[in-house]
Amino acid sequence: MKITQLSIDTLERAQERFEETLDQMNVNEANTMPQPLIKSVTWLIWHTARELDYQISELNRTDPLWLSAGWSERFALDLPDDTEDWCHTPEEAAKVVVKDKQLLIDYLHASIALTNKYLETLEEDKLSEIIDENWTPPVTRQVRIVSAIDDAVMHSGQAVYTRRLVIGK
Repeated sequence: MKITQLSIDTLERAQERFEETLDQMNVNEANTMPQPLIKSVTWLIWHTARELDYQISELNRTDPLWLSAGWSERFALDLPDDTEDWCHTPEEAAKVVVKDKQLLIDYLHASIALTNKYLETLEEDKLSEIIDENWTPPVTRQVRIVSAIDDAVMHSGQAVYTRRLVIGK
């Protein structure tokens, strides 16, 4: 087994958690921020898909799906395309709403498919390549991948917690 298969399997579990959580909510519940500092399930899924999309597209040297595949237009959020969603204020996060839960699932699927394709074709000797020298220590390809997938896992757990706060299950 390739080491990258572990990342694919881990990401698949996060995806399953997101989908199960969203399946148990209606769209209004998914869009609800239960408290100002707790982001909605919609925001958590959107942010995770975007983070995977942007991180993997950069590693793959391709344009993010958000722009190249028209996700920006489909979501039509009242936020700039270059929004730094990892540091959204509660007011900015509250702007991430959808009318149809399927839009979230479709973008998450596209971002995870992009990630899996990248991981399936990545040569393991490339994992130790330094890709960002702006940090101390410099960031390797492996560190960036682990960071993006860890973020997905963390946010999928937050989505379960948020769902419980919103609907009590």
